[in-house]
Amino acid sequence: MEDRGSGATTMSGPGGRVVALTLLSFLLPWQETASIEVPQDQKILLDLKQPPTITKQSVKDYIVDPRDNIIIECEARGNPVPMFQWRRNGKVFSTGKDPRVTMRKRSGTLEISFRNGGRPEDYEGEYQCYASNDYGDALSNKILLRVSKAPLWPKEVLEPVSVLEGSPLVLHCNPPPGLPPPYIFWMDSGMFPIRQDKRVSMGLNGDLYFSNVRVQDAETDYCCNARFLFTHTIQQKNPFTLKVQTNEYNETSHNSTGTDGGRRVAETTPTFLSPAGAESNKMVLRDEELLLECIAAGLPTPTIKWFKKGGDLPAPKVRLEKFNKTLRIVGVSEEDAGEYVCMANNQLGSIRHSIYVQVKAAPYWLDQPVNLILAPEENGRLICRAGGNPKPDIQWLVNGQPVESSAPNPNRQVIGDTIIFRSVQIGSSAVYQCNASNQHGYLLANAFVSVLDMPPRMLGPKNQLIKVIRNNRTFLDCPFFGSPLPALRWFKNGQGSGLDGGHYRVHINGSLEIKRAQTEDEGTYTCVANSILGKVENQVRLEVKEPTRIIRAPVHQSATRGSTARFDCQVKSDPSLPVTVTWTKEGKDLRLGWRVKADQESLTISKVEQSDEGVYSCTAKSAIDQDWAAARLTMLEEASLHPSVSSALPAARPDPPIDLELSDPAARSIRLTWIPGNDNRSPVSEFRVQFEEDKWEPGRWQNLSSFPGDLNSVVLQLLPFVNYKFRVIAVNALGESQPSRTSPRYKTSGAAPDAVPRGLRGWGSRKDNMEITWEPLLDLEKNGPNLHYSVSWRRKDSGSDWNNVSSFSFVHVVSDTDTYVPYEIKVQARNDFGAGPESNVVVGWSGEDKPSEAPADLRVSNVDATTANVHWKPVDPESVQGEFKEYRLYYWRENSLVPGLQVSKEKKTRGFYTTVKEPSGILTDLVPFSTYKMFMVTANSRYEGPPSNKLEFSTREGVPDAPSFFSIKPRHLDSLHLEWEEPLEPNGILTGYQLEYQTVNGSELGPSKQLTFPPNVTEFLLRLPDRNTRYRFFLSARTRVGAGEVYADDSTHFTNDAYVDQVDVATQGWFIGLMCAVALIILILLIVCFIKRSRGGKYPVRDKKDLPLDPVDQKDQDGSFDYHSDEDNKPLASQTSLDGNVKESDDSLVDYGEGGDGQFNEDGSFIGQYTVKKDKDGETEGNESSEATSPVNAIYSLA
Repeated sequence: MEDRGSGATTMSGPGGRVVALTLLSFLLPWQETASIEVPQDQKILLDLKQPPTITKQSVKDYIVDPRDNIIIECEARGNPVPMFQWRRNGKVFSTGKDPRVTMRKRSGTLEISFRNGGRPEDYEGEYQCYASNDYGDALSNKILLRVSKAPLWPKEVLEPVSVLEGSPLVLHCNPPPGLPPPYIFWMDSGMFPIRQDKRVSMGLNGDLYFSNVRVQDAETDYCCNARFLFTHTIQQKNPFTLKVQTNEYNETSHNSTGTDGGRRVAETTPTFLSPAGAESNKMVLRDEELLLECIAAGLPTPTIKWFKKGGDLPAPKVRLEKFNKTLRIVGVSEEDAGEYVCMANNQLGSIRHSIYVQVKAAPYWLDQPVNLILAPEENGRLICRAGGNPKPDIQWLVNGQPVESSAPNPNRQVIGDTIIFRSVQIGSSAVYQCNASNQHGYLLANAFVSVLDMPPRMLGPKNQLIKVIRNNRTFLDCPFFGSPLPALRWFKNGQGSGLDGGHYRVHINGSLEIKRAQTEDEGTYTCVANSILGKVENQVRLEVKEPTRIIRAPVHQSATRGSTARFDCQVKSDPSLPVTVTWTKEGKDLRLGWRVKADQESLTISKVEQSDEGVYSCTAKSAIDQDWAAARLTMLEEASLHPSVSSALPAARPDPPIDLELSDPAARSIRLTWIPGNDNRSPVSEFRVQFEEDKWEPGRWQNLSSFPGDLNSVVLQLLPFVNYKFRVIAVNALGESQPSRTSPRYKTSGAAPDAVPRGLRGWGSRKDNMEITWEPLLDLEKNGPNLHYSVSWRRKDSGSDWNNVSSFSFVHVVSDTDTYVPYEIKVQARNDFGAGPESNVVVGWSGEDKPSEAPADLRVSNVDATTANVHWKPVDPESVQGEFKEYRLYYWRENSLVPGLQVSKEKKTRGFYTTVKEPSGILTDLVPFSTYKMFMVTANSRYEGPPSNKLEFSTREGVPDAPSFFSIKPRHLDSLHLEWEEPLEPNGILTGYQLEYQTVNGSELGPSKQLTFPPNVTEFLLRLPDRNTRYRFFLSARTRVGAGEVYADDSTHFTNDAYVDQVDVATQGWFIGLMCAVALIILILLIVCFIKRSRGGKYPVRDKKDLPLDPVDQKDQDGSFDYHSDEDNKPLASQTSLDGNVKESDDSLVDYGEGGDGQFNEDGSFIGQYTVKKDKDGETEGNESSEATSPVNAIYSLA
């Protein structure tokens, strides 16, 4: 028995047990391995071999314009680059046999051209694209290609429709079927839409419904129009003539002025015109739009209300339209199913109709299969789950073939919607397709299984230097990749076993964690990634720095007005790290001036004011850490005049300590004792010990240590071979005391250096040498006389003995070296008392020479408007003769393809670092429609090699930049003068300009309107309907590619001052007299003309208003007409109203066209554009054609 829903198979009997045991044996040892995540590293991606992946394709239901070329898209990526093949209606579609069909290079996109003839209908059908390379085949969706159709309206003679006043009426449209279906609207012969309201409305099927007919509905020109979007044509049905019979006179009335002409019309209860009956059914697909309609007849006109049985209407998704006659629900879901009730009622009664909505669903993804990258012998699975109503069927394919009919694979097991892979092997890469389908549609997904073997490689920068603070947790990163996943081990200074354990911990991503970094952790760390395919390593140099600490922090102080306040901020940090000290008050930067001054160790505020009260913070910051401290300054009230209380005196700074004594001398320490001075009514919080030495910086006092205010005898830690003299400063809340008198001098004995020279490096200044440099020890680090350095070096990996030399400077040059070879180097400080510790071994390099080889076969591909792919053949690594930095591309813009445009020929460079066999790169930021020249060189750290072949290429046309100038100025009281200049970079041949504008009222924007101009027009006069309204303009230039960057600007408000001269002229006496004289002359001419006309006699005038419509008009052959105007050839009006100055209705045909005269064809469609010119008289006189004129043709027949 087979369960098609789950895809699993169960069997009974002994055979069933065998199958079950086989499946169980397959699953028991199976353990899924997570798919390998490939880093987005350019080097890896260039070498990564992968099956094809479809990246772009046309829509499933693809309708094309018959006037355009057909383009069916299919793009895919993969390595190697995929090859493409098409199938049409299930058979191989050969593009080479049809001269009209071409396929784009490095792409599967088809282009079918009809420039030399051919019918687009001949290419209708179902297309599917196959993208293939050595590792599998990917499939596109099945693309159903259909050509848009706009059939003519069938010719018919419509009899006049006669209906009794108050009765319902339906005028049927029955538009010709089109692809896609046309947009329906009703118009009259004046090109204005039929007004729709609660009583008269158009249904979803395009018919025009009258709930009850009134006398004023009697017209001769109810025209149904069908607009076909793809072909940009409008077909027009012959107009209906409606005659309304009244009960009283029983004759047709055309123009009743009242609602019922003063007559009483019989009222009727509601009945439904659409839909019919008491109930109906409606099916809608999930996520689509549900439209329900109820149109009722009756007098008075019924009102429509909607309900949903068993619940409320889904308010966020529901919209009631067309006077409640249409219920629209967007984004339908399963919970929207149910019974919907529409109720029509008037004062005579009500009626209901139930619509039972059923929600089905085309397949939709629950779990879409994703690409799976595995190493050899790993396990994995693909899952394909889809929902739908009815439940979709799942079918698996491999490389486009059903998996059942493909070659057997013992490592693959299909179980319903899942494929399980076990112990995959090299060569089993493939693309799998999952097809989920039901009667409402299908889904197709590609997911490749790639079995990847790639040797280990390092992804991070080489020889990285990491600086950390002592006692901080530290991470040394070593990003790596390989397939299978390599094992990673860390080593320090190239010795010992792997680091893992103790205060070291290696994370799964390759990072080495040092829990508390100490000085002894400094050194060179090597990470080694190893797999069965090879080994690779990288080095990280770690330097441990002393933390930045504030050793004398500011303390809270109290001060009186006019006194001086001082905050200390003494910092101790690593000597190799520059430190900056900044002060803030209440969290904001402190503004320094003549009263507020700061130096490296303190902040002083003179003449303290009340505004100085607050919290002051000092921040000491280095490149890798920082420290901060804060203290409050409090203002004290002025001292009272109490005559007998000494506490009324203000507190002050302490007196300096006295009687400094030295005792207990040792090699590197001594005891200092003193007697504190008077604290002056503010307790001492700190004693600060300073020293001065007479050898390196005599006369300069430096801070040595700070001690709590309750101590007066301390042991000082000293440096060797320094002649010290000490003094002490007391500190309380009001500041520091004056320094004490100095102590006797004390000189410590010498010792070997304790410090290791920092900054050791080896580099070549010439191709045959290596300069070894380091930073000299600080004066206080020398520890004795005659300081010099022992420098050692040897060729790396040579196993030779060390070469040694002594140097009193901090540089040594090794001569006669080979070009760019590695050396191991180290340095050690020495003085007369002995040698200090050796530095870590550092790898240096001898000098570089000029690269001897040029990149070959420089070429470009896939050149578009702003980018180009660059390809070249690499050089031999030995020819670089130094550290390879990059392939350096020099390129410049030679000229523009726009005639007469001058360009800058400044050379630009772009570097590409790559070591693959077939290198390439992408050159971006090119200027469209330009000719470029380029050449390439190889670059090491110092030199560039010879140039490659020089190449010239041209970029494609693009969209232009914004116009370089756009001016909006008032010209008259009711118009704006717009002026602009062409873009500085047209990026192609300009085809014109596009202007959009809309009203601006605060944050509200009015409807957008658009004008287009030919490229030679750069100014325009725009008439305003309301000069008090502000407008926003958007101007852009156009090329054949499209519209470019927009220049946006707003119009300014008109001011009366700008038009004072005009107002003054109108009030002048001579101007008024001149206007009166002109008016008198015109009046006399009119009287003379009237007299002469009266003497000529009268002639009969034919009234055509009520003539019947000739069913066959004299029209064009094809019966339709393209109303899509060519914007380049459109005449440019000198003035245009911002609102178009058309009739009030927003639904007139003016919305579908842009001016011009029109003519009708044989079937009632019209040619040209919709704005029409009417004769001043409105009717035709004299001996005209006896042909009956339709309500629409009458307009166009007027000269």
